[in-house]
Amino acid sequence: MWSPDSFDALLFAASRACCSSMAYFIQIQGFCICLLLALGWALASYVRNKEIRRMKESVKRGHHFAFLCHDINELEHSNQVNLPRVSVVMPLKGFGEHNLHNWRSQITSLYGGPLEFIFVVESTEDPAYHAVSRLLKEYKDDVEAIVVVAGLSTTCSQKIHNQLVGVNKMQKDTKYVLFLDDDVSLHPGSIGALTTEMEKNPDIFIQTGYPLDLPSGSLGSYCIYEYHMPCSMGFATGGKTFFLWGGCMMMHADDFRTDRHGLVSGLRDGGYSDDMTLAAIAKANERLITSPPVAVFPHPLASDLSFGRYWNYLRKQTFVLESYTTKFNWLMNRALFSFHCYASWGFVAPYIMAGVHVAAALRLYFKGYSFGEATLPCTGLRFVGGLATCTVIELLSMWNLTRVEVQLCNLLSPEAPPLSLASYNWCLVFIAMVVDNFLYPVSAIRSHLSQSINWSGIRYHLKDGKVHKIERSKDKGPKFTDLGGKHLYGKKGGSNNYFFLLSLSRSFAQWWQPKKYDV
Repeated sequence: MWSPDSFDALLFAASRACCSSMAYFIQIQGFCICLLLALGWALASYVRNKEIRRMKESVKRGHHFAFLCHDINELEHSNQVNLPRVSVVMPLKGFGEHNLHNWRSQITSLYGGPLEFIFVVESTEDPAYHAVSRLLKEYKDDVEAIVVVAGLSTTCSQKIHNQLVGVNKMQKDTKYVLFLDDDVSLHPGSIGALTTEMEKNPDIFIQTGYPLDLPSGSLGSYCIYEYHMPCSMGFATGGKTFFLWGGCMMMHADDFRTDRHGLVSGLRDGGYSDDMTLAAIAKANERLITSPPVAVFPHPLASDLSFGRYWNYLRKQTFVLESYTTKFNWLMNRALFSFHCYASWGFVAPYIMAGVHVAAALRLYFKGYSFGEATLPCTGLRFVGGLATCTVIELLSMWNLTRVEVQLCNLLSPEAPPLSLASYNWCLVFIAMVVDNFLYPVSAIRSHLSQSINWSGIRYHLKDGKVHKIERSKDKGPKFTDLGGKHLYGKKGGSNNYFFLLSLSRSFAQWWQPKKYDV
């Protein structure tokens, strides 16, 4: 066994090694990563804040429907009757605590034009089938909606298969198709805002948005929030972007009818990730992707989201980099893989070094040594102070962007229970930053070596960037989805009444909450 003196000697030697020229470079690089993230979030908050100021100024001028449109004249009947038909396609999988609330927010949109909703499930055994069928019965006289059973996918991911089946069911006069995930909540004017931008600029290929994660309190939920926050910069541009989120994509319906740019065949023939595939097609054909400033959607995470489910989600996110459609797409994915892994560990390494410096300084203090006696340079503690300063700046910038997006969501959904920052634990946010960035390269390397992933009970195997084998087994797969905690399986022909009534009671409880706009 090591004696305390041997441990001290090793600790002091490690602290001195963390003051070498290479260590200085790594630590300064970490400072730069923190400050670049802070700058990106500051710019994103500026874009979102401009929209908040515009809405508030419109309200002061008497336009109390600014959450629906920029110009109140757009609400005139003569304008509303000319709005194009939109088909909303929602691939469903499982049923959880937030689904009923999310579906209600989607089907009660205040879009003034023709609107249809197409819910697509794999089979009638899916708990979502009976839950959404019951919900639509409540709105049968007010909403044009159908539930479609797509069957099992054989050549692509189940989500893509469901999306393509949904597209085939849309009306012939549909001009735009909007793909939505069922785990985000829409604002009343979201569909109208997306459609307006498509009408203004016909050159837009895809319009997208991004979720605002609402952590449930567990470390896993904060890791997911932290994972999404750096990506949110690319969607807060107020216009052109290179990023695409599969949870919200509005496209021209004719692009699917004519298989423009081979997008249908690209998705159908071995497609694993809808957004990565479409983003690659847009890049290859120099098509425009935009993200309007109002396209930020509340994304409540499951109250029982465990760390294991976070890890499964991270595995799925890194696995998408293994899928590709062209050689150029493969090169871009490899570049993103390398950069993200390097930046993630480049972010974490200074905190490990700082931990060594702090541990060495504490040993000096408790043992009564001086820096001279231990031949320990004090430069390390200066770097610890610099890292602490950069971290505080980064967290403040992240807090500010979250605050702005919470305020924007509250303005866009004035009828909904207000969101609040009060529930965010910023100590857990910091821990999640370190944990998530440490695990990302581990997950990415594992995905690269395995070339297979279990997604909602279905295992996909890739070959040359495309799905070539699909395995299904209820016994071997998870029983819940990762983020929403949705039950994936139900009894054949069963109605899943318990989960439906539980979600219904939660929705009514949220509805009767007092509206305190605590931002």
